[in-house]
Amino acid sequence: MTPGKQAPDPREARTPAEFLVCLQAVKERSGLTYRELSARAASHGDVLPRSTVANMLSRPTLPREELLTVFLRACGVAPDEAEAWRTVRGELALRGVYEPEGAEPGPATTGDRERDRAEGATDGRVGPVPGGDPGEASAGAGEGPAGTGGELRGAGGGSGGVPVWPGGVHGDGERAGTPSRIRRGLVAAVALAGLVLAGVSVVAFLRDGHAGHPPRTPTAPAAGDVRVRVAGTEFCLGERRGTRSGQVHQLSCAAAGVPHYSLAELGGGRWRIVSDHPDFGPGCSGIPSGGRIPDAAYEDSECGDPTRVESFTLEAFGTPVEGYRIVPVGSATPGSCVTVVGDRSAAWARLAQAPCAPDAAGQLFDFDRRD
Repeated sequence: MTPGKQAPDPREARTPAEFLVCLQAVKERSGLTYRELSARAASHGDVLPRSTVANMLSRPTLPREELLTVFLRACGVAPDEAEAWRTVRGELALRGVYEPEGAEPGPATTGDRERDRAEGATDGRVGPVPGGDPGEASAGAGEGPAGTGGELRGAGGGSGGVPVWPGGVHGDGERAGTPSRIRRGLVAAVALAGLVLAGVSVVAFLRDGHAGHPPRTPTAPAAGDVRVRVAGTEFCLGERRGTRSGQVHQLSCAAAGVPHYSLAELGGGRWRIVSDHPDFGPGCSGIPSGGRIPDAAYEDSECGDPTRVESFTLEAFGTPVEGYRIVPVGSATPGSCVTVVGDRSAAWARLAQAPCAPDAAGQLFDFDRRD
């Protein structure tokens, strides 16, 4: 460990969050990077992916005991000191507060999925209308036939809110129900026109594959700075600023930009997707643990980790081309593609490795040039 820094005492922790603060201090005192911790663990015969350490230190819950042991050993903590850490962890666990309500302790991948779901639930950007503006429902309340009726009722200056219709006669033998019949007829005509327009919109939706965005020609991959966009949408790939997990999500292209991405050609049809994070510096997008976990997260981390899949083929799909699949090269789970999982219509849906689908749903991307 780095000399001159006082070793943190786990017995001072009264909550899981304080326990994690002490663990972060252990890492800082060791002076080791995530990559160096992973390499040191491997020298001891342990497996400690960098993404696992980052996830562990960014969560307010206690790590599994075996993960804690491997981490402490990689940081150079003596066996008797490590035993004290495990004792404190056990005491906190017995208090029943080390996992959020409804969560179950399990492997790191399960915990990561629970964390991602919790982030989406508390993000504040996902409301009752997934991926939409919460005001959309109320904004449309006056549209359609009912809204049109409201306009007609306010069009005239007659008493009692009754409009003066063009050519209409009030009184002098004219029955009072005549304007009502005319109004009902006009409302029915407007409603019919609305149905026709709705039908046209549905046809356009089915033809283009998405609503609100005109069809556009996908941008082929080329070396240089890019924005990686989910084909047929206005979502681009990025990270949640302020977290250490490296998990890649889809978010509005207008808000994307952390990190910046670029494509580097490796030869043989293989590509590296390079990330440049304002907090963590250069890195690479990849799949942890060699892709052995079928639904492993697609994440950004430091380049050069031999346990990660960091090269991909970018395969055109459709005739004409609809987009490009990002296919991990050498994944231990063959036939996998980088996929938007969860609610694909919502911002902050995460990306992961998943089986390549025949229709490539959620698996097509464009590589827009970035100035």
